[in-house]
Amino acid sequence: MTANRSAPAGPVIPVLTYPDVRQAVDWLVDVLGFVERVWIGPDHRAQLSFGEGSLIVADATRERVVPTSGEVTQSVMLRVDDVAVLCARARDRGATVVAEPEDFEYGERQCALVDPGGHRWTLTQTLRDVEPEEWGGATPAP
Repeated sequence: MTANRSAPAGPVIPVLTYPDVRQAVDWLVDVLGFVERVWIGPDHRAQLSFGEGSLIVADATRERVVPTSGEVTQSVMLRVDDVAVLCARARDRGATVVAEPEDFEYGERQCALVDPGGHRWTLTQTLRDVEPEEWGGATPAP
């Protein structure tokens, strides 16, 4: 894959629409630990990175709309080092926690929250390596 400093890295890049791009970027950087890498226009779009991943924050123009309260049409999963600490920080800074941190049989500790812009996030922390068959999942044959 050819690198381009004007485009985010990674093969899959979510684009999330917010009513206020600058406010959303500030929250994502301050609370979840994203890094701002490119700013486009006064309040149009921003490219963020998180480890090896990327995210675009976009304004609500043309066909893009912000999430509607009470509807979940998408969720972004973010792999973090400490779910409990980040969940508490997010709650303190305006997020609504919809699922408290919980340990699951598939080896992850997770919580779910809705950021101030209405987007759903799942924070996940790996506790141990577990084969999918141990908890009822299946690994497709190659």
